[in-house]
Amino acid sequence: MRVLAGDIGGTKTLLRIAECDAGRWRSVREQRFDSRAYDGLSPILREFFETGRDDRIVAACLGIAGPVKETATGRHVKVTNLPWEIHGHDLAREFDFPGVRLINDFQAVGYGIEALDEKDFVVLQEGEPVLRGPRAVIGAGTGLGQGVLVWQNDHYEAIATEGGHADFGPTDELQIELTRYLLRNFGRASYELILSGPGILRLYEFLRARGAAPESESVAVAITSGDPAAAITRAALAQSDPLAGRTLDLFVRIYGAQTGNLALTAGATGGVYIAGGIAPKILPRLRDGGFIAAFRNKGDMSALVAAVPVRVVMNPGVGLAGATLAACRLASARSGA
Repeated sequence: MRVLAGDIGGTKTLLRIAECDAGRWRSVREQRFDSRAYDGLSPILREFFETGRDDRIVAACLGIAGPVKETATGRHVKVTNLPWEIHGHDLAREFDFPGVRLINDFQAVGYGIEALDEKDFVVLQEGEPVLRGPRAVIGAGTGLGQGVLVWQNDHYEAIATEGGHADFGPTDELQIELTRYLLRNFGRASYELILSGPGILRLYEFLRARGAAPESESVAVAITSGDPAAAITRAALAQSDPLAGRTLDLFVRIYGAQTGNLALTAGATGGVYIAGGIAPKILPRLRDGGFIAAFRNKGDMSALVAAVPVRVVMNPGVGLAGATLAACRLASARSGA
């Protein structure tokens, strides 16, 4: 059985045709697209199929960065960081898909955890994993994704959340000042405003405004001429700029604290998995102790979170892998296999 899988985000769209057989799959064809270069998903799919439409596709599953809503005609997604609206029934009709499933992008990441190997993870905390215990996934990238995994029958079922948009909870005086800064400038303080690519720049601007350290000309030029988050993190990791270094330190502490919040909320005795595009790029800072210290700083619950395994997902294809696995399950259910 052949399926279509997709990982649709604010920055990139990944598509794959895969062959499914007995719970396994192999990739037949893959392609990456710049999401912002298109005015919707349909033009991307049309371009993808121009190089060879496979009429044997029996199911499609698309992981999309945005909340999935049920409507009278099926599932619908308003993409969070793009002016796109995606309707499952419209895609099924336009491209003649027998079955279409739209899921949240971090739901796809959750499914993808089971498709990865040990080499795809870096351990931040060994913990004491509970067999088939609940798991959680979190990942900063264009935005902040979060999800929960619960064991059902013979696999983990992924539950979509929009927890990244939850209100920010400061843990020290500096973060209280940051909260006031966010309220003045954005009208609210949420974790996604901080724990994301744009969030890194916001933290940098906050620290610059309060005079935490002087801004270097080289970083200022790099910020205006390219990807600001990348410029700041490069300077921080190279230890060449104090302001960038303090920015990344603050980012890591807040990231660790919110990951610990998620572990408590989900009861993640099976582990927490840190995905998203930023974590692999700042791995040295995630491993230097600040992240786990903030993760464990939970008062009476500190011992509880100290037992939770924490791993960084190094495979950037985890979302596409999860969508592929979900598409194969959909195809199998439709065929009665």
